[in-house]
Amino acid sequence: METNKVWFVTGASKGLGFELVKKLLSKGFRVAATSRSVDSLISSFGEASENFLPLGMDITDNSDVKSSVTKTVEHFGNVDVIVNNAGYGQLGTLEELTDEEAKANFDVNVFGSLNVIRNAMPYLREQRSGNIFNISSIGGYAGNFPGWGIYCSTKFAVAGFTEALAEEIRPFGVHATVVYPGYFRTDFLTQESAKTPAHSIEAYESARNSEQAHLNEINGNQPNDPVKAAETLIALSKEAHPPVHFLLGIETQEFLNNKIESITKDAEAWENLTVSTAI
Repeated sequence: METNKVWFVTGASKGLGFELVKKLLSKGFRVAATSRSVDSLISSFGEASENFLPLGMDITDNSDVKSSVTKTVEHFGNVDVIVNNAGYGQLGTLEELTDEEAKANFDVNVFGSLNVIRNAMPYLREQRSGNIFNISSIGGYAGNFPGWGIYCSTKFAVAGFTEALAEEIRPFGVHATVVYPGYFRTDFLTQESAKTPAHSIEAYESARNSEQAHLNEINGNQPNDPVKAAETLIALSKEAHPPVHFLLGIETQEFLNNKIESITKDAEAWENLTVSTAI
């Protein structure tokens, strides 16, 4: 039965991860949920039970991630669906952000997911089944947002390694999907969640405008429902052949079309120079 599947969801204390865990438990799935604070998970979903396992986990610590995956298998007997959802938005232009700020965003958004995949795959490979959903962003497909370069690059990385992962694990009957959410009405764009640069440069007017638009105008007015996003992920997990790429939310198709149009326009305009390298 589908509800016998064990889900391992990172970043479960808020946003999409929170709504996904809530929906899964309501449908009778077994869920291991991780967050930096196990208390927040217990407060929201209750103590450990036969259907739920709250785990405090530092996603940037490979040994801690390995321990959490091991505890999940020990508690439930197996693990079936991985949702790499933990991440945060780092605003700031490439010049503004320090090396530490940039690396910190990569540590969570990219290397954190790799830690989970590295430690979950031995179980999925052995049982020759499973799903891995890596949550990217529409900003992981279209990066033309001033002041979002580092964040977008982390999400481009998620898309890139998921494409390779899908090919690597297909022979074992395991599926990988990169999910590109658009704007969902969560706390992702709140001052408490999105990080702004420690040292801003006044000259970057377009970046400041984008920053303020996201934090003050788009925040709270996003057109997509995270509860429906959770239902969509559950539906995808039931598919025999889920997609490698999945756009999530209204307006994402527009980003797709604009990116294709932009690349095609540049390719056609510069075709003569492109092929000038032929021997």
